[in-house]
Amino acid sequence: MTIDLTAPFQAEPPHGYRRNVGIMLLNRDGLAFVGRRIDTVEHAWQMPQGGIDAGEAPAEAALRELEEEVGTARAEILAETPGWLSYDLPTELAGNLWKGRWKGQAQKWFAMRFTGSDQDISIDTKHPEFSTWRWVARAELPDLIVPFKRPVYEAVLSVLEPRLKLIGL
Repeated sequence: MTIDLTAPFQAEPPHGYRRNVGIMLLNRDGLAFVGRRIDTVEHAWQMPQGGIDAGEAPAEAALRELEEEVGTARAEILAETPGWLSYDLPTELAGNLWKGRWKGQAQKWFAMRFTGSDQDISIDTKHPEFSTWRWVARAELPDLIVPFKRPVYEAVLSVLEPRLKLIGL
């Protein structure tokens, strides 16, 4: 029996969802970067993510967002998801974020190898997103994220893990 790991992914972002990228930044030990968001629940951690600008390719957006949120460009893209994953915002957030324009986000995810050292990371950026950060085992990621994004993290791990294992991460 073959399992289709691309099943939850869509070829194109659905209408009504903000186009976005997510970044699984991995250090040399294969641990993933997570930051605790400044603007949400105190114990909610997430990997970097951000919107795609008009005319910008998803890979370009991922590299830009990495620098904007983590303060470093010291990374190389290793893999990407085969399509888009979307999630709906909870009702209490939907009307407040983005002036109610979007139902949620459609994300293209990238696994990146961090090529710098911890000293190259600076979350004290022009528009800070995180109050603190740390490296965690990838298996911990779904438990750290807010519940409405958990299925996205599980799908990202299901499709990227086999690829990362092939390259020794």
